[in-house]
Amino acid sequence: ALERLREAILAGTLVAGARLTEATLADQLATSRATVRTALHHLVAEGLAIQVPYTGWMVTSLTANDAWELVTLRASFEGLAASLAAERATAPAREALDAAFDELAASASLRKPAAATTADLAFHQAIIAAANHDRLVEHYRRVSQQIGILIASSNALMSDPALLVDQHAPLYHAIITGKVDRAAQLARAHVEDEGAKLIAHLRSTEATSLQPAPKHKESKS
Repeated sequence: ALERLREAILAGTLVAGARLTEATLADQLATSRATVRTALHHLVAEGLAIQVPYTGWMVTSLTANDAWELVTLRASFEGLAASLAAERATAPAREALDAAFDELAASASLRKPAAATTADLAFHQAIIAAANHDRLVEHYRRVSQQIGILIASSNALMSDPALLVDQHAPLYHAIITGKVDRAAQLARAHVEDEGAKLIAHLRSTEATSLQPAPKHKESKS
C-alpha cells in the first residue's frame, strides 16, 4: 500500500493538494483502513503527505520556500556526489549509472511524463550511490521522496519529456569520463537552473492567489 501510494504521488497521479481518504484508498488498494492509515503515516514521515487536524490527509503541496530549501540542499548534495562519482565510482556503480541513464533516455523518448520523472529521480539516486559515501547516501535518502516531488513538479513545467535527455547527458558523460570539477559544476547548475524556474512559477502562483477578487460594479437602474 505504501509503495503504490508513493508511486502515485511521485508520478503525479495523486496531485499536490489532493485529499487522501482512508475508506476510498482501502477500496482501491483492496486492503484494510488500518493498513492505509499506517501507509499514510509513513508518507507524512517522508514528506509526501500531511495530516490536517479534523480534516484528514492531503498530498503535500510545495510552496516557493519549500522548493528553495530543497533546491539549495539538493544542489549541495548532488554537486558533491557528482564530483565523488567521477573520481571514485566502482565498476558496478558505473554500470548502474549506465542503466539508469539508458532508462531515463528510453522513458523520455516515449514521452511518458510519469515514467520519465520516475527514471529522472532514479538517475540522480544512482549518482548518489556512485559517490561511495555512506553518510551522503543516508542523508540523501532522508529527503529523497521530497526531492521526488520537487523533480515531478519541475518536470511538469516542461513542454516535452524528451528534453530530459539533453539536460542530463552532459552530466552523465562528465561522470563517466572522470571529469571531477566539470561533473560537480554541471550537477549544481542543473539543479539550480531547473529549480529557479519552479520557484519562480510557485511565487507567481502564490502571488496570484493572494490578490483580492475583483469587485463587480452594481448596475444602475
